[in-house]
Amino acid sequence: MIQAGIVGGTGYTGVELLRILALHPEIEIKTVTSRADAGKRVDESYPNLRGCVDALFTEPSVETLAGCDVVFFATPNGTSMRMADSLLARGVRIIDLAADFRLQDPAEWEQWYGEPHACPQLLAEAVYGLPEVNRERIRTARLIGCPGCYPTSVQLGLLPLVENGAVRLDNLVADVKSGVSGAGRKAELALLMSETGESFKAYNVKGHRHLPEIRQGLALAAGQPVGLTFVPHLIPMIRGIHATLYATLQGDCPDLQALYEARYRDEPFVDVLPPGSHPDTRNVRGSNRCQIAIHRPLDEDVVVILSVIDNLVKGAAGQAVQNMNLMFGLEETAGLKAIGLYP
Repeated sequence: MIQAGIVGGTGYTGVELLRILALHPEIEIKTVTSRADAGKRVDESYPNLRGCVDALFTEPSVETLAGCDVVFFATPNGTSMRMADSLLARGVRIIDLAADFRLQDPAEWEQWYGEPHACPQLLAEAVYGLPEVNRERIRTARLIGCPGCYPTSVQLGLLPLVENGAVRLDNLVADVKSGVSGAGRKAELALLMSETGESFKAYNVKGHRHLPEIRQGLALAAGQPVGLTFVPHLIPMIRGIHATLYATLQGDCPDLQALYEARYRDEPFVDVLPPGSHPDTRNVRGSNRCQIAIHRPLDEDVVVILSVIDNLVKGAAGQAVQNMNLMFGLEETAGLKAIGLYP
């Protein structure tokens, strides 16, 4: 059995990791850390895990985590980079669900996250954990930077177009809506239900931290820089992301439906819907799937891609487990075969 540790077991992504790993056939949950809840039973905080997770929260430390085969960091940005060197030196593999190892340029990290990177020497080794792009590199990685939820939905939606040079790269648009769980489990006035309910708003229009990550991924796919306008929105639901993506076609227009079906034919967690479909976030709720639909309004030169995921699963914990399965030579879908909840 693979011994797994979770740093930050009390946030939404940490609890989602516990839910998935508790039923994983090849995993034993060895360590779950929380400074605030150290000494407390995990299932006391989360009764949904009663009978499935028999563990106590502990203080996070390298010594406590050194006995794990893999450690997941479900922590705020800036945490894993302070422990990564020491854990890697002890033979522990790391899957970071925060942003510490997503960007390749330490100067860009500092610009967007407001502090110098603590271990810039590891950025070249870190593998960006989008399996649909980096599957073979993930298999041999020691350190994974799991994609953010917005970047997952946007990149999966645009990759076939960008990889095939089917669209102009200077005016891509991502109009994306997220449930409130994407902001994390914290007491914050703007996230109260009485503040978000019956309301809908855009935020960080000037520049969201996920923007450089999306641009980086699409530029690598295209082999050149891309121009992207990314506007995130908060909607009054708990979980789910809906990305509406716009691009301008160029050259001879390919059969877009066939293009997407060919690109994702062998991907276990990307579902290209039939022509004319409109994916609904509830259809992927609780699952590790991304559903995509392709539209070309009025057969003109603008293509509209609809991409939906569960931000806590394919956008976070599920994708992290998918990466772990690849790292340890397991069936990629192990522990991730849950069907979306309906209604």
